[in-house]
Amino acid sequence: MTDPFLLGATELRGLVARREMSCREVLEAHLARIDAVDPLLNAIVTRTDDLARQRADDLDRNHDRHGPLAGLPIAHKDLLPTKGIRTTYGSPLYADHVPKVDALIVERMRAAGAVVVGKTNAPEFGAGSQTFNRVFGATRNPYDTTKTCGGSSGGAAAALAARMIPIADGSDTGGSLRNPAAFCNVIGFRPSPGRVPSFPGDPWSDLSTAGPMGRTVDAVALLFSVLAGPDARVPNCLPEPGSAFRSVAPIDLSRLRIAVTENFGGLPVESPIREAIRELRDTLAAAGATVIEAAPDLADARRIFHILRATGFRRRFGPLTDVEKAELKDTIRWNLDAGLELTLADYDWVYPARAALVARVAEIFGDVDLLLGPTTQVLPFDVTTDWVREVDGERMATYIEWMESCSWITVTCCPALSLPAGFKNGLPVGAQLIAPLREDAFLLRAAKAVEAVTGYASREPVFAD
Repeated sequence: MTDPFLLGATELRGLVARREMSCREVLEAHLARIDAVDPLLNAIVTRTDDLARQRADDLDRNHDRHGPLAGLPIAHKDLLPTKGIRTTYGSPLYADHVPKVDALIVERMRAAGAVVVGKTNAPEFGAGSQTFNRVFGATRNPYDTTKTCGGSSGGAAAALAARMIPIADGSDTGGSLRNPAAFCNVIGFRPSPGRVPSFPGDPWSDLSTAGPMGRTVDAVALLFSVLAGPDARVPNCLPEPGSAFRSVAPIDLSRLRIAVTENFGGLPVESPIREAIRELRDTLAAAGATVIEAAPDLADARRIFHILRATGFRRRFGPLTDVEKAELKDTIRWNLDAGLELTLADYDWVYPARAALVARVAEIFGDVDLLLGPTTQVLPFDVTTDWVREVDGERMATYIEWMESCSWITVTCCPALSLPAGFKNGLPVGAQLIAPLREDAFLLRAAKAVEAVTGYASREPVFAD
C-alpha cells in the first residue's frame, strides 16, 4: 500500500472515515516522515508528538471520525497563538512564550478533528518573504536545500511539499501564503477579506488574512471550509458558512475568458518566470479557454500597500520599549520608522485611492472571468540571502519591493491563489489566479480546472539518502 504520507488530504480523510486506517496509523506515518526529512529543511520547529498521539488515540477510541479534518496531521504557523504550545513569532522576545488561548481558527481546526503535530517556521513577526529568524534559523526549500522556501508561511509550504503534513494553515499580508506556495510547488490561497475571521486580533484591518495551503485544490477547499465562516465577535465577516466551500467542481475551461499578464503592467519579472506564464497561457488556450493579454490598472498600489503596511507596524511595534525595539531585526525597525513618518495627508489620500483602485480592477472583470499572472518575480534564491536586491536588472529599494506581484493584488481585495505552474532551472514556479471581489468559490473551481491540465503538483521533491 502507498505510504500514508504520500496520500492527499482528501484520500486520507476517506480512509479514516471508512475505518480502513486509524488516526494513529496516519499520525505515525507522518511523524516518521518528519523525523526523516525535517532535519534537512527545518520546517516544523516546535513538535508536539505526545499531544498528537494522545489526540489521535482519543479520536480512534471514541470513534470520533466525522469531523471534516478528523485524523489529519497539521502544523500551525508559528505566528498563530496555540494554547499550551510554544508560539515564538520567530522573535527572541517570545522565544519561550506559551499562549493561554488558541486563535479562533485553531479552535476550528481542532474541533474539526485535526491532529496538531507542531508549529511551522516563519520569519520574525512574519516580516518578509524569506523564512529565517534568530530563534530557529532558516527553513530550506525541499526542491533545492540551498534555496529559500519563501515566506512568511515558509515552514508550512516546505512541510507540505516534503509530504510531512497533508494540509497547513498560513497567513498573508503581502503574499505570505502565495509566495512560499510558488517557491515550494504547492497551493496557497489568500481568501477575500472577511472570509476567515481573526480573533483575537485587529478586527478592522483587512490587509492580512489567514488562509489554507495544500497540495491539491481539493485539500485547500477542505481546510478552507473549516477556517471560513462568520463569528459573532468579529465585525465585517462575510456571511457564507465555511461548509459552502467544501465541494469543488471544476469549471469547463471552454467557458472561461482569462486575462494573462507577465508583469501586472510593468513590474520587473525574471525571464524564467515569464516563460512559465507564457507556457501556461498556451496550455490553457489549447484546453479551450479564451485567453487574452491584459492587465488591470494597478496605479498607486505600491503607495497604498506601503501606507497600510507601515500603519500596522506602527500599531504593533510602536508601543515597545527602546530595549525591545533594539531586539527587532532591521527590516522591522525600518517598517516601524516608515509608520511613524506617516502624515494625516497620507491617511486622507490612501482610502479614496484604494477605493479607486478596487473600482478600476472591477472594470477588467467586466470583460474577463479570471486574471492570471506570476506569483513571484524571481525564482527561489539562496537561503543565505535575506531579501532580493535586484530583479531583472532593476534595483529594489526596500525589502518588500521584490514581492509586489503579490502585494499589489492584496490591496485590490480580490481573492487570489497560487498554484504550481512548472519548473525552471529545476525550481518551482507558481501562477497566481485572481478572481473578482468575493468570488472565492469561483476561484477554487477555476483553480481546479487549471490544476487538471498542468499536473505539476504531483512532482515530489527528491531527498538524498
